[in-house]
Amino acid sequence: MTNPDSDATRRSRGRLLTLCGVLLLLLQGCAGSAAVREHGAPLTPGEREATWLGQWALLSGSAHPGKSGFALLSSGQDAFSLRALLSEQADRRLDIQTYLMGDGQTTRALLHRLLAAAERGVEVRLLIDDIGAVGQGRQLAALDSHPNVQVRVYNALSVGRGTLTGRVLASAPQAARQHRRMHNKLWIADDALAIVGGRNLGDEYYSASEPRNFTDLDLLVLGPVVEPLAQSFHLYWNHGLAQPIGRYHRVDEDAWQALLASLAEWLESSVDSPYFADLRQRYADIEQGPLVGKLHWGAGVALWDPPGKPAWRGRPAFGRTMAGALLEQVGEPNERLTLVSAYFVPGRQGTRLLTELADAGVKVEIFTNALEATDVPVVHGAYQARRATLLDSGVALYEMRTEHEPDAEIGFGVGSSASALHIKALGIDADRVFVGSANADPRSVWWNTEVGVLVTSQGLANEFQRLTEIGKSPALSYRVEYDDTGQLVWQTMAQGELVRLMQEPAGFWRHWGAVLGRIAWLESLL
Repeated sequence: MTNPDSDATRRSRGRLLTLCGVLLLLLQGCAGSAAVREHGAPLTPGEREATWLGQWALLSGSAHPGKSGFALLSSGQDAFSLRALLSEQADRRLDIQTYLMGDGQTTRALLHRLLAAAERGVEVRLLIDDIGAVGQGRQLAALDSHPNVQVRVYNALSVGRGTLTGRVLASAPQAARQHRRMHNKLWIADDALAIVGGRNLGDEYYSASEPRNFTDLDLLVLGPVVEPLAQSFHLYWNHGLAQPIGRYHRVDEDAWQALLASLAEWLESSVDSPYFADLRQRYADIEQGPLVGKLHWGAGVALWDPPGKPAWRGRPAFGRTMAGALLEQVGEPNERLTLVSAYFVPGRQGTRLLTELADAGVKVEIFTNALEATDVPVVHGAYQARRATLLDSGVALYEMRTEHEPDAEIGFGVGSSASALHIKALGIDADRVFVGSANADPRSVWWNTEVGVLVTSQGLANEFQRLTEIGKSPALSYRVEYDDTGQLVWQTMAQGELVRLMQEPAGFWRHWGAVLGRIAWLESLL
């Protein structure tokens, strides 16, 4: 018989233990030093109402008991100014959730505001999807090193963090999970006011990029609906998929000081830039409180995907998704449905739903990017495959141009002569509006996590409808329809005159990119 405790067996065990120890050391080296992961909870009503913003929200809503206040933010400059203002006026806490964070003048200015808030005792928490943090690990870790700041990354990988190419390669063994991302966007100040919508952190979302910006939309909310939005943030913040940035990047304990100094130096040198010069007046106007007069009051329902959705096996049941909850809340529109989505991939089921509504007499309007404007032509190709069916049923299709007429109305939020649509919103009948982070595509329904607010308010619905009417104007967009011969045409305006284009406007490579999107099996992943 073999002695289980023979020298050979002990040596084998020893080698195995040594190998395991080396692997553990290597993994620890990849992950960085152990990071404390503390849970958090929303502020209590007493804590919230003890803040200046809490008092302001309470006073603003005193004439509207039980209702929430809402304001649409179509201007990129106003959306940025409001975030900066909330950063300044918060007393207790700033909670920020975003899909990505770009490096630019608006991001640097906001990071400077966040560190300034932390310095005066505000608790700052930033939750960013891990793929949106690629290449920024050390800066985020430096931000996290401040005693009052915590940064967490969602659905993280410990390797391939330096570049997007490295990240994609590292994701390959876990592709089934790694293609699922946290797409939520929230900005919450003292659990009293919140901003929800389509904007990430980056110059192109705040009309500060050259030469191209996104036309986007946020919703400012205050009142009872902020509480469930704060709860949604905490569900994500406390979930196991949200990990401290310190697990993956090591920095000195006082790294935030060098970051703050560099941001302050940069801000001082950039204070007279055209963008910030224009912002100063906007900021002063917002600070004086005109938003109070622009608030629409009504009922709001906060909706979000379960935070564990990226880790689920296979495609989730529709009823477990935010899209399923939204459809249940909305029901069937009676008169009108206006859908605005940067990426529009209705699929077979969505196409059937929209055509059935149109056949029943509901006025269905779809507003998305033109092929020349989209940043993902393959997605546009999947929409092209459904376009004829939608038009045949009477659905109206509008596609935003990349260039607009010089005298076009800029109230839609167009920040430059070159733009792309990034709005994610619904208008339902004459009294309901949904604004959130979700596009009308399979990715938002099945694979990503999303958040949004469904509002019942005739005033807000009227404002949203006016906004979309501006966006659909021929000075900004194409109307896609059939001519008398049954050929698709793109009606728009050129040099002040209405024209009809007989071919879809876009370059050669964009058309080829769209061809890929018409591959049937790819549609469910877009």
